[in-house]
Amino acid sequence: MDVFSRAKELGIQTEFVDGQGHRHVTDATALKIILDALPERTPSRLLNGPVVIRTGQTSRSELSPAAALPVAWKLVAGQEVVAQGEAGQRTIVWPADWREGIYRLQLTDAAAFSEEVPLIVSPPRAYAGDFDRGWLLAVQLYGIRSARNWGIGDFTDLASLLEFAAQLGADGVGLNPLHALFDDKPAECSPYSPNSRLFLNALYIDVEQIPEFGAGTKASKAAARLREGHIVDYKGVAELKWRALRAAFEKFRLQPATARKKDFDAFRAERAPLLSRFACFEVLRHRFAQPWWEWSADWRAPDDAKCAELRRGEDAAEIEFVEFVQWTADRQLRACRDRARRLGMKVGLYLDVAVGVQSGGFDAWNEQVAISRHLSVGAPPDPLNLAGQNWGLAGFNAAGLELQSFEPYRDMLRAAMRYAGAVRLDHVLGLKRLYLVPHGFAADNGAYVQMPFEALLAATAQESVAHACIVIGEDLGTVPEGFRDTMAEWGIWSYQVMMFERDDRGAFRGPDRYLPNALVTFNTHDLSTYAGWRSFGDLKIKRSIGIDPGESDDARWHALAMLDDVLRHHAIDDNDLYAIAAFLSKTRSRLLAISLEDLLGVIDQPNIPGTVNEHPNWRQRLPVALSDIAHEIDIGALKDATQERTRASA
Repeated sequence: MDVFSRAKELGIQTEFVDGQGHRHVTDATALKIILDALPERTPSRLLNGPVVIRTGQTSRSELSPAAALPVAWKLVAGQEVVAQGEAGQRTIVWPADWREGIYRLQLTDAAAFSEEVPLIVSPPRAYAGDFDRGWLLAVQLYGIRSARNWGIGDFTDLASLLEFAAQLGADGVGLNPLHALFDDKPAECSPYSPNSRLFLNALYIDVEQIPEFGAGTKASKAAARLREGHIVDYKGVAELKWRALRAAFEKFRLQPATARKKDFDAFRAERAPLLSRFACFEVLRHRFAQPWWEWSADWRAPDDAKCAELRRGEDAAEIEFVEFVQWTADRQLRACRDRARRLGMKVGLYLDVAVGVQSGGFDAWNEQVAISRHLSVGAPPDPLNLAGQNWGLAGFNAAGLELQSFEPYRDMLRAAMRYAGAVRLDHVLGLKRLYLVPHGFAADNGAYVQMPFEALLAATAQESVAHACIVIGEDLGTVPEGFRDTMAEWGIWSYQVMMFERDDRGAFRGPDRYLPNALVTFNTHDLSTYAGWRSFGDLKIKRSIGIDPGESDDARWHALAMLDDVLRHHAIDDNDLYAIAAFLSKTRSRLLAISLEDLLGVIDQPNIPGTVNEHPNWRQRLPVALSDIAHEIDIGALKDATQERTRASA
């Protein structure tokens, strides 16, 4: 069987039409690499993929023509047979009274052919939220200035931001991913290129809040130096914070307070076995100082017994230190969640989930079946990027997720939803199909790999309801027909960016064109700020570093005129940021995000996609300190603009 036939059997789309209308056929060599990188998978013979049952709804599955009737089936949870039966016809009508959960469905036909697939019993929809309309303050946490932080915004700053947002009438604060990065590579600071999506970035810890931390003049002077300047000095911050964390841990290890030791042990038990594996991985990564697939053979895959043995050896304290750091980060973030609840915020923390992980990181080592390290997630050519995109991140694959009943995906959701009232799934289109590019190939030589869309939506709904957490899907780009309708049916909210809500003439769409279950915003961290957009600052910056902005000055003037038209049409006379907030407040959409950069009139955007060193991505500080923000923005105008969706001021 040639690679194209084999790919078709496994649900891999070997040709596609890009955003420019051009047909692409994946190179045979690239396609073979993609096939070889995915887990062994026998094409379905009895049932076509996982079974999804939504509580309160009748569910049927069609047996394939190849199945020899009758077909016996068993529903298994662990070692227990929950239910069993026999199908004498090709349509199986499933019982409607099974408990929610994820099971394995074992089938055997009359020809003695056996097959096993996941069966998910899920809520009919994701958690919907218990409010009408609200708004959020969107923040780049690292960029917060304060008189007390150590050169980078931290969880204590976040608690203060929640207080400030509550005073403005907002229902929460929105953040980029808080995922763990590499502690020994502080310059690699993109929150969207994580070591692990299961754990937290330790640089957001406020070390001075750790009871065992002993403040000193030397640390205070170093922190003061790090607070200076416009750019976050990640290297300096990391050196200072990790040194302080180690000192605090040593004191904790030698003289732990009873209550803290009890809480630490409870946290380790709660996050086992993943926390123990992560701690062992970090110790091994430092020891071997090379990618995990080049480690000694006995450590190239996680082994809980070997991790337990490692804990008993000379690395015990180092392993415990990694766990101590994660415990500290977890408890400080939890305190922020608790603060938001006391303030009466309906959302509290709105957190982002990256689309993939670095292939050399913990998640890729820990989950080698469901994550393919040889392949990168990306996007085919489209009008915004004619060459296509390769994000250099390893993503989930369908076969591996199905083999493990979607547990790796659920682990990721649980970690994100742990303290969040809402999460945004970056590139949610990847739940239906992922565009995968083999390492060494150009971004336009990838292939779409079909994902078990309904099963992933069901798993998302389960975790969303369990955590009372709204799920927002970042559904920008080339969206397959019917995708948004299916998301909406499952209660996954859309993500609507005003910059993109324009018709073929360039006219901005009115408030009635925005969906009720959506988060709306003027821009994103990958787009121009409002002040930068109005001043053409984004066009100037991109041209200065050799990037084609994809827009002429004339086109921008036209866009500004179109914006004035839509604002005037809806009785908004001005065109400042507060006018934009007023316009978006009129939409039916239940959440509106307003960025702190926009409120402060910042020109430069946080990130310019496609750049690494040409632009200070993820490094820029806000121009004013947290304590001064209230004096720099027009709070009255903001409250007037958002009055249609504001909570009572605290």
